[in-house]
Amino acid sequence: MSMEQRPLGRTGADVSVIGLGTWQLGGDWGDVSEDDAAEVLDAALDAGVTLLDTADVYGDGRSEERIRKALAGRAGGVGGQGRAIDRPFVATKAGRRADPFEAGQYTKENLRSWIDRSRRNLGVDTLDLVQLHCPPPAVYSDQRVYDALDEFVETGAIAAYGVSVESVAEGLTALEHPGVATIQVILNIFRRKPLEELLPVAQRAGVGILARVPLASGLLTGKYDESTTFAADDHRNFNRNGEAFDVGETFAGVPFEVGVEAAREVAAIAGDDVSTAAFALRWVIDQLGVTTVIPGARNVDQVRGNVAAASLPSLTDSQLSDLERLYDERIRASVHDRW
Repeated sequence: MSMEQRPLGRTGADVSVIGLGTWQLGGDWGDVSEDDAAEVLDAALDAGVTLLDTADVYGDGRSEERIRKALAGRAGGVGGQGRAIDRPFVATKAGRRADPFEAGQYTKENLRSWIDRSRRNLGVDTLDLVQLHCPPPAVYSDQRVYDALDEFVETGAIAAYGVSVESVAEGLTALEHPGVATIQVILNIFRRKPLEELLPVAQRAGVGILARVPLASGLLTGKYDESTTFAADDHRNFNRNGEAFDVGETFAGVPFEVGVEAAREVAAIAGDDVSTAAFALRWVIDQLGVTTVIPGARNVDQVRGNVAAASLPSLTDSQLSDLERLYDERIRASVHDRW
């Protein structure tokens, strides 16, 4: 099945406008079995998804390994510089294995170790894309880190590199370094700040944008209410106040009750003929400068619901203005100045 493809920044690859984020297939979202993970990956690839986003810390490598197994039975498999057009593009991340989690841990030796581990997990000689995984802020301006990554490109361990950021300021700092091919950032109806400066600067620089947390950890599916609960091992339970990592990764930093109420308004703006999730994903796809949006999925139905956004028409001017008003009135105060 075909889907709109867009150039992924300086990587030289074209990828589907809807990718698959695979944090759910590793951990921190409740249990996802081996069989369920395989079905999710197969459904996404069969539906035309050509970009898979993972990380070495998702389930301590489980997500990467599940991707390797899913691709092993498909023609061509996966492999960096020699990657054929029909092979999915696999973007992974490195750096959150740093212990302690400090900028000084981002040495060439540690980066090489993390990258080599991902190569083994994914079963490839060359990784398509390695993204610095929301490192300590000082790392984004450390030229030694970029020099090491440039060397890994030259030696063929990685084909390209990018950064995953928490804040717009971090993204702008990374854009000062010409080797950066992509930036991954939280972008959704409830997190609009990247539209103001980061996306336009990245677009002018020819840098790809991977939009993550596009459904605000499920808030923008419109399926939650104030009484919804989550499993003990689900970050939507244990990280609501940033106890484990940046709170912006959980519900996009929006207080749960505020988000639930605002999501009801999003559903009303979307109307009865389209799912709230697909509507929210279409909004992201249509933002100037976005290459691909990477929603996660725990089951095949979620995959199909996400992919449906690629064939939706663009939002109307009236819907866009209603969403902007909703953001200004209900959400902006919680998130805009923090990231």
